Amino acid sequence: MRSACCVIITACIPETLSVCLSVTSTEKAGHPPESPGYPGESTGKVLFNTDENSALVKECIEGVIGGADYDHSKVNQWTAGIVENSLTHLVKQGRAFKFIVNCAIMQKSGAGLHTANSCYWDTTTDGSCTVRWENRTMYCVVSVFAVAL
Repeated sequence: MRSACCVIITACIPETLSVCLSVTSTEKAGHPPESPGYPGESTGKVLFNTDENSALVKECIEGVIGGADYDHSKVNQWTAGIVENSLTHLVKQGRAFKFIVNCAIMQKSGAGLHTANSCYWDTTTDGSCTVRWENRTMYCVVSVFAVAL
């Protein structure tokens, strides 16, 4: 097993609302060559597909929040719905992973929002993605971690 540290930092700064910095730092050396199908299929190892899963999470966010404006009384319902829907769709893919999903929703009020995640895992199989979504009244940041079984 090859272990390495993965650090994900997401910053949403009001002065640059159109820009969100999302930095992922992982050791890429030693990853098996990818096939045209799902990454890792040719080697028998299934890798976490960041792009595919980010799109899936974004759809879950839009399905739960839709065009709604920020409403403090609905935040618990929204975060629970986003996490549950994301987990359901991730598991339906039938890939051999344990998943961890975290969701934060914050009203746009001029304050900055910074999140950070760090993982120590096998970089040849495990993976993560962080999705930042916003509308005119709120930010939503969802992080997904996939640990191969």
